[in-house]
Amino acid sequence: MKSHLPPHRTSRLVIPLVLLALLLTATVGEPQGFASGEEWRPVDPAHLAQKTPIVDPDADAEAIFWDIRVDDGGQDDLVLSHYIRIKIFTELGREKQSKIEIPFLSGTKIKDVAARTIKPDGSIVELTKADIIEKTIVQVSGRKLRSKNFAFPAIEPGAIIEYKWREVISGASINFLRLYFQREIPIQSVTYHLKPSRSSRSFNVLPFNMPRPEFQKEKDGFQSTTVKNMPAFREEPLMPPEDNVRSWAMVEYFNFFRAVLGYQGAATQVYLSFQPFLKVDDEVRRKSAEIVASATTPEEKLEKIFAFCRTNIKNTSDKSSGFTADELEKLKENKKPADTLKRGVGRWIDINFLFAALASAAGFDAHVALIPDRGRRFFDATVVMPGSLHPSHIAVRIAGKTWKFFNPGSPYLPPGRFRWQEEGVAALVADDSPAWVLTPISPAESSKESRVATLQLDENGTLEGDVTIEYTGHLGIERKSLNDDDSQNQREENLKEAVKNRLSTAELTNIVIENVTDPAKPFVYKYHVRVPGYAQRTGKRLFLQPAFFQKGIGALFSASSRRYPIYFHFSWSEEDKVSIKLPKGYATDNADVPPPINAGVSQYKVRMGVTKDNSALIYNRSFSFGGQSILLFPPETYADMKRLFDELNKSDNHTIALRQTTAN
Repeated sequence: MKSHLPPHRTSRLVIPLVLLALLLTATVGEPQGFASGEEWRPVDPAHLAQKTPIVDPDADAEAIFWDIRVDDGGQDDLVLSHYIRIKIFTELGREKQSKIEIPFLSGTKIKDVAARTIKPDGSIVELTKADIIEKTIVQVSGRKLRSKNFAFPAIEPGAIIEYKWREVISGASINFLRLYFQREIPIQSVTYHLKPSRSSRSFNVLPFNMPRPEFQKEKDGFQSTTVKNMPAFREEPLMPPEDNVRSWAMVEYFNFFRAVLGYQGAATQVYLSFQPFLKVDDEVRRKSAEIVASATTPEEKLEKIFAFCRTNIKNTSDKSSGFTADELEKLKENKKPADTLKRGVGRWIDINFLFAALASAAGFDAHVALIPDRGRRFFDATVVMPGSLHPSHIAVRIAGKTWKFFNPGSPYLPPGRFRWQEEGVAALVADDSPAWVLTPISPAESSKESRVATLQLDENGTLEGDVTIEYTGHLGIERKSLNDDDSQNQREENLKEAVKNRLSTAELTNIVIENVTDPAKPFVYKYHVRVPGYAQRTGKRLFLQPAFFQKGIGALFSASSRRYPIYFHFSWSEEDKVSIKLPKGYATDNADVPPPINAGVSQYKVRMGVTKDNSALIYNRSFSFGGQSILLFPPETYADMKRLFDELNKSDNHTIALRQTTAN
């Protein structure tokens, strides 16, 4: 189903709050097409007769035009009118474009949806109002994400489809609106028509991954720009965030304070605005003194305060907290740290504010730290845009010079650690004199997947035994985040599916999943596995892949070329210990070992042998990738990177022979 997301919402804010909004407003999706209000445009016979794409010769469908008219001239509402016309070339194109979903959030109205199919013979089939269905996709914290859905009638290869609608967004403006020029489909012509508000006639357009679009004046206060022959945006594995590779632009109204003060001015505003939420009163002082009473070093004091906030305050932002939606609605808002302390419950940011207040009461210099998310976009301090920084950590100065960061409101982060999205980036400590601080990057050994398998192979090739897998660091956080709000049954089913995706005959029993919500301990899988047909028998030989945990995994990179850089989110390491008891009467036959690989950024080594009594094969594998820097590799290095991971995959798929030495 083709999905369209609504534009970024930006409230009309008074000047004292505009800098704060730059830091805290989150982006919500993307704007779309044009029209609704105008009649259907005539269809060019040449387009109807067109047999092959223009922009991309391999395209299954191609947009003839994609027009977006954005009107900010009203007093309260932003109106986007959409009009899209698409040519279908293949059966796959028919399948991909046949169903349309237009999501929208509370505060947005979708009006005047219309669609039609122009068949190859020129006949037209209109969509009826009864064919348009509205449904709720998800509801979070009182906000609903809904969608308008419809399917094109009589769509077929050679046909043209077109649709239009109006999107009315209450209290929004084109300030910080995203203009997406590159979509998942090639576009012959994409046009934006912008009408700024009466109070802000001038606007600037910041381009990203494309030349700056030039706007020309039209009638009725609109200005427009057109880009021709825009190729489709196609995802690649391990690519940078879309903001750093997709062609788009951002509209901004000129703001003197933002232009002059930038992020540092905004950080000062945050510092001043957050003071009530960091207030140290008598109750906070008494509790802080009680918490750190037995601590002797600054580090120990902070760890005790961190542990108190993590364990004694119920986190309503944690998916596994157990609060229902109704219970969350009834909770009172914490307006100061003493409220969080007294009630013993709060949002993640309330818990962080309490930590800062308790640390300040203990004599530390504690501040809110504004940190970018390199999972969403690579931060550029010279480009001020909403959502670039968020108050995710509390920065504490140690010994008057060293900054250490804490986020007790994040359920799985140890003291001083970050999510991978926040490592290796410039954090801004909010103060009356803000300071930029580079966050550290964790080494490969801190995010480890440790796997142990004790197995037995029978003469028919069936492998059976017990497995234990531990995940630490970022790998552990990812596993916990994926599993914490699932039922035990769902967690087990997810594990079974993951194993069967690479070992189709695998049967898992006795599954144990440990430390799913424990912030300190590794995430652990334990299970008994049986894999019929794991080894292949040919005559008196069994052919066996000793790398049990890699069997069935294909090469990381399959494409022959690449357009975008390669972006590994974080460094990691793997350690496997596999013991396979051999069938009675079998012995290894020319069990050679794959050579080690040392590629600078990657180390790989296999050690393999048999026990003294020749009854079991021992296979140990170690692998690490990365270092203490962001792992971003330009497209020019793709051939070398592909060669490296192809070689790793070949070594992991190394097969040895077992020879029958005696009859059973």
